[in-house]
Amino acid sequence: MRALVAPAKFLIFLALAALTLPVSVVVVVHCGAALPRTTVLPLQRAYPPGQRVDPDLLRARDRARRARILQSVAGGVVDFSVEGSSDPLLIGLYFTKVKLGSPPKVFNVQIDTGSDVLWVTCSSCSDCPKTSGLGIELSFYDSSSSSTSYLVSCSSPLCTSQIQAMSTECPPQSNQCSYSFQYGDGSGTTGHYVSDELYFDMVMGQSLIANSSAPVVFGCSTYQSGDLTKSDKAIDGIFGFGGGELSVVSQLSSRGITPKAFSHCLRGDGNGGGIMVLGEILEPSIVYSPLVPSQPHYNLNLQSIAVNGQPLAIDPAVFATTNNRGTIIDSGTTLTYLVEDAFDPFVNAITTTVSQTATPIISKGRQCFLVSSSLSETFPPVSLNFLGGATMLLKPEEYLIHEGAALWCIGFEKAQEGVSILGDLVLKDKIFVYDLARQRIGWAPYDCSLSVNVSVTSGKDEFINAGQLSLSSSSRDMLLELLPIGLIILIMHVARAAGFPFL
Repeated sequence: MRALVAPAKFLIFLALAALTLPVSVVVVVHCGAALPRTTVLPLQRAYPPGQRVDPDLLRARDRARRARILQSVAGGVVDFSVEGSSDPLLIGLYFTKVKLGSPPKVFNVQIDTGSDVLWVTCSSCSDCPKTSGLGIELSFYDSSSSSTSYLVSCSSPLCTSQIQAMSTECPPQSNQCSYSFQYGDGSGTTGHYVSDELYFDMVMGQSLIANSSAPVVFGCSTYQSGDLTKSDKAIDGIFGFGGGELSVVSQLSSRGITPKAFSHCLRGDGNGGGIMVLGEILEPSIVYSPLVPSQPHYNLNLQSIAVNGQPLAIDPAVFATTNNRGTIIDSGTTLTYLVEDAFDPFVNAITTTVSQTATPIISKGRQCFLVSSSLSETFPPVSLNFLGGATMLLKPEEYLIHEGAALWCIGFEKAQEGVSILGDLVLKDKIFVYDLARQRIGWAPYDCSLSVNVSVTSGKDEFINAGQLSLSSSSRDMLLELLPIGLIILIMHVARAAGFPFL
């Protein structure tokens, strides 16, 4: 083995030098006779020739193997495009694109942190919208046209574990694991679960983008009701970013493919849009508040509301989280809803503050104002104060809606029940980080037309710029990620054989 020492050190020297080279450069090294002989490994069939094998069994085995491979080389960030806006007079929702199936097909799905499951419209849905007023072409998922698709059966462990939830069921006339969702606006969908490939671009290092895919379970909608049936704002489905077992965030993070965190920055001005990543956006001014544990939604402990720096006379108990009370973060809701005991003091405080500079009027049952000067000069700042000393500052544009000309209306609504919902109106123009590993949510004001820094691996000094997909770090671990995995393995084997202390 000593004959390997000199060539090994030479190989390691070249490999180390490659760390400073662009990742597109490939270094081929011939070490002559000093390298060990080629070893031939016999390839044996996993199943005897001629034996009939269940294709579903083979597919399941390949999927499990693929998941193990992905887990061994994972640790990247997935970046999604964002379209749409928070303006209810325009679109009133934010959506992104997902690629599903083999060959992959693109679907436009609403970004919804208030639900768990990703679902798209099935081709078998007869009463679903066929056109959309959002300027997008609707797509329909057909499992029979995808070579990597299979139905989730009632006997699947995943289905069995979800049966306890009211949304999942197994009809006696079918072996398909089915679901039925009802949303807060009265709309709903029913369908069945399928498993298929989700394709995405994973950023794993400096300017290194890997075209990746992973099998995920999602819903195939065969029936829709309520606003989901209206063509004016029809969409291909909903992308649930909740923390449940069936959310894509949970499925990918549980396999080590992505971090156990996701972030968004929803642009409020212009044409909207923004940034959505499976990963953690890094920004020095972010403040965090702990999530209320063991809740089906992202509940935070809202403690008080202040208008122009003056706390409102609201009993903190009205914000306490119970079975039917609390405060949740929900990007699938356009406006913001406050419980009655908080809503009335809030509206009264705003009205009293601006009574000398704006004309209060009631329009369509809502408190509105005729404004003759700029919003910042007329309306006071508002702060929502959460547990842990985390304050969410709201500019006038983040609690008002422009109804036209000089008319501005309060964009907060009175909650019909005891749950306050923070929707897109207050979420926009801020970075939001859902740190599920540490069970907290953070936010900071931000211009969402700019790029952001994102942590590649939680707890390390590894960042990417989501706008330019660049990274700066002196971490050796990150640099190794930039090398092809085969070269890393070769370096490790040769270094150990040579007794080299590098690894």
